[in-house]
Amino acid sequence: MANHKSALKRIRRNDVVRIRNRYQHKTTRNAIKKLRGETDKKKAQALLPDVVSMIDKLAKRNIIHANKAANLKSKLMKQVAAL
Repeated sequence: MANHKSALKRIRRNDVVRIRNRYQHKTTRNAIKKLRGETDKKKAQALLPDVVSMIDKLAKRNIIHANKAANLKSKLMKQVAAL
């Protein structure tokens, strides 16, 4: 158990941040799945900028690695172009 007031606050803060990160990551994963399941090219092209933006935000906040973000975006753009 923490012995200092600041350590107790840090524990509380870590929980808040962890829950927010989990929510953002899960939301992005669901958006990626939705985009991958899309068969209509126009709908996929409309979804792509939003999903790419979500991926960029995760990478910027170090929720996912920058290289993973680049790989995800590349694969999604290839898939949408192939529709």
